[in-house]
Amino acid sequence: MKNRKTLLAGLCGVSLLLAACGTSGSDSKGSAPGAQGFTPPKLAALTQLGQPEGQLNVLAWPGYAENGSNDAKVNWVTPFEQQTGCKVNVKPFGTSDEAVTLMKTGQYDVVSASGDASLRLVASGDVEPVNTALVPNYNDIYPFLKNKSWNSVNNVAYGIPHGWGANVLAYRTDKVQPEPKSWSPMFDEKSQFKGKVIAYDSPIYIADAALYLMAHQPDLGIKNPYALDDKQFKAATDLLKKQRPLVEEYWSDYLKETQSLKSGDGVIGTAWQVTVNLAKSEGAPVAATVPSEGATGWSDTWMVSAKSQHKTCAYKWMDYITSPKVNAQVAEYFGEAPANSKACAEFKDKSLCDTYHANDAAYAAKIQYWTTPIPQCLDGRTDVKCKDYGDWTRAWTEIKG
Repeated sequence: MKNRKTLLAGLCGVSLLLAACGTSGSDSKGSAPGAQGFTPPKLAALTQLGQPEGQLNVLAWPGYAENGSNDAKVNWVTPFEQQTGCKVNVKPFGTSDEAVTLMKTGQYDVVSASGDASLRLVASGDVEPVNTALVPNYNDIYPFLKNKSWNSVNNVAYGIPHGWGANVLAYRTDKVQPEPKSWSPMFDEKSQFKGKVIAYDSPIYIADAALYLMAHQPDLGIKNPYALDDKQFKAATDLLKKQRPLVEEYWSDYLKETQSLKSGDGVIGTAWQVTVNLAKSEGAPVAATVPSEGATGWSDTWMVSAKSQHKTCAYKWMDYITSPKVNAQVAEYFGEAPANSKACAEFKDKSLCDTYHANDAAYAAKIQYWTTPIPQCLDGRTDVKCKDYGDWTRAWTEIKG
């Protein structure tokens, strides 16, 4: 299993993560910071498409850019190559930290960035604004995914929304009865599932503890699980330290978590819907739920490298991968809600759009989407400083021991 290591070298000197990446609050001319608390480097979006450059280097979550090598029946890369003449080289990554580090090499043209990576890439100048007018399928992207804090700055789009979903609570139905209604079995020191809990291996998992505390310790005043002052942060990290003895495995590779659930080594844990789908397809008695406290989640964005030498191919890819048919293929294979509002009609299993709440803006609004913690509190407070991603990274190393 891949260790979810923090890959410090690629994170602009983690301790000053966003400040060192251009998020100190003002640029050299003293302009006001953006809504996210920083002013991104001045980079221009592409103004027009040219001739396809014949090549595209794609950095993607596993399952997002399938070329038939994992399953001959699952291949949407080859049709793109045939349509555009852009030969696609796919590099899968296992964590958002890994994606940030790899993007800094300048070797990749596009990346499928989750919210805990996207702002870091914007702030450091590794990705540039996108011209949505050059992406016709952008018109059909659900409005509730556009111009969000993780894919735009000051109403300037930095990518094309791709897919979204909740980090669900997965459990073995033969071992966990009745269906859990709360995240308590994951966090209660007296949980009957001690040694059988599976937790996500990432600093961003601190937000899951904060979300739990929002419901169970309201006196802490947590309004946004990614905006934690000193007291709130200590409460969340203390909760995770108490959880540590419960944990059988920290996962960053969903295939490893699937195996753990299948074998019964782990019986309950934070998961992606694709994990649940895969485990069930292989005969494991696994189900999933979004507990009463809600859930963290992701809304992924295709972003263009500022150093890309293949920008026409990059734009053609963003348009292709978010087209109704292909967006449906990816979403159905990976296990998430598609971004394109016309994709549900292309699903083979028509029930899945209901399963993933694809058309449900109210459901989408309940998810606390991954985003990058920064010193400027994302909940709007100005009288305190919040812990930034560097603090989260150091705390996570201490939590795991």
